[in-house]
Amino acid sequence: MSGRHPQILQRICAVIALVSLVGAVLILFVGSIGNLGPLLLLLVGLIVAVVGAWHLLTRRDVLRFGAVFLVLAGLALLVGGLLRADLNVFRTTAFLFLGLVSVGSARAALGRESRTIGSVQDVSGIDLPQQPVLIMNLKSGGGKAERFHLVDECGKRGIEPIVLTPGDDLVELAEDAVTHGADIIGMAGGDGSQALVAKVAARHNLPFVVVPAGTRNHFALDLGLDRDDVVGALDAFGGGVERKIDLASVNGRIFVNNATLGLYAEIVQSPDYRDAKRQTVAEMLPDLLGSDAPGSDLRFAEPDGTFHSTADVILISNNPYEIHRFAGRGSRARLDEGLLGVAVATINDANEAARFVALELAGQLRRFPGWAEWTVKRIEINADGPVNVGIDGEALSMDPPLVFEALPGALRVRLPLHARGRSPAARAVHLVSRSTIVDLTRAIAGKGPRGF
Repeated sequence: MSGRHPQILQRICAVIALVSLVGAVLILFVGSIGNLGPLLLLLVGLIVAVVGAWHLLTRRDVLRFGAVFLVLAGLALLVGGLLRADLNVFRTTAFLFLGLVSVGSARAALGRESRTIGSVQDVSGIDLPQQPVLIMNLKSGGGKAERFHLVDECGKRGIEPIVLTPGDDLVELAEDAVTHGADIIGMAGGDGSQALVAKVAARHNLPFVVVPAGTRNHFALDLGLDRDDVVGALDAFGGGVERKIDLASVNGRIFVNNATLGLYAEIVQSPDYRDAKRQTVAEMLPDLLGSDAPGSDLRFAEPDGTFHSTADVILISNNPYEIHRFAGRGSRARLDEGLLGVAVATINDANEAARFVALELAGQLRRFPGWAEWTVKRIEINADGPVNVGIDGEALSMDPPLVFEALPGALRVRLPLHARGRSPAARAVHLVSRSTIVDLTRAIAGKGPRGF
């Protein structure tokens, strides 16, 4: 929202957003009255499918065959519910239209399109770098750097390409490039590689360029880059905008996204994980979540002093994620708040495990009773022995205590002018959330969002 208080146009948009939302809810309610039977079928089908999926994932015995039957029965009930539902075309169209109007108006009212991931400096008019360098991993992301001919593209732009080969130390390559005069440095590879080179750039206060040539490229996503435009990311070497963003560390190891402990960290330790992620998860979950699974000895405290003697899933991130599902992690609205995001799930028994899976599938993890989130500048995690950690997707083992720290404004990141500069979380509007409705109401009253 521009300034501390909304403009008249933003107040009008807030009114439209709330009125459209009420209209969409009324249409949904009217449609539901005549579809109670199909809705009940859908609900029962979902419950049966989730219970079956849970046993399918966590059992290795004969009950696994029964779980397959439950999953199929649940899916059949879901299909039956959809086929019996009276999907009135007019009501459906009106509901979708009002929903789109409400989201668009809310975004305009709350200034979601202007939220960026860090403080901005336009560098398009300054002198171009004299010795730009791009380090690239040709094998990362299934060979994206080769597929997009990044070596040739660098040559066209006067960028020195440095190709990572087996046995090379990535940090040493980056340090050597700086020693030989690099005045801007970039990395084309996965998020783990981005973190290593970003550490060197931060140490020497050099601009850093992210080229999304990895598999998932979560860091590029939260920077507002187009992950499909690998070559276009090179335009940042020739100008664009510069943002100061945070980094984070654990026992001195830098990360740009997150570090995971517990279930996910155990899974990424498997040598088969990179080549067969889904199969590896399916094979390991029964041992990690079953009744004979070993308990976690991870120990830590919340800012208010609440002590945790165990946790099944821990996610510590460079700035907080907007998490609705643990799979995929979500994204971050900002990367310059100088805080670590901490998300923890503690699963006490099989019933809670089934509920956790159901809420994960529904994108409602925050409703899980064993879920907790907070922000902090520093957190220490203890254990009785070495701890498996997944850092930006890389599998590591570290000796406790694990000390996580936020590093505010540590990195100068350079983005091309055509980049959005906004993450999905920064652009998102969750109309049914209480916080969004409160902010829209405040906008109508001429007040700024909470916290201003």
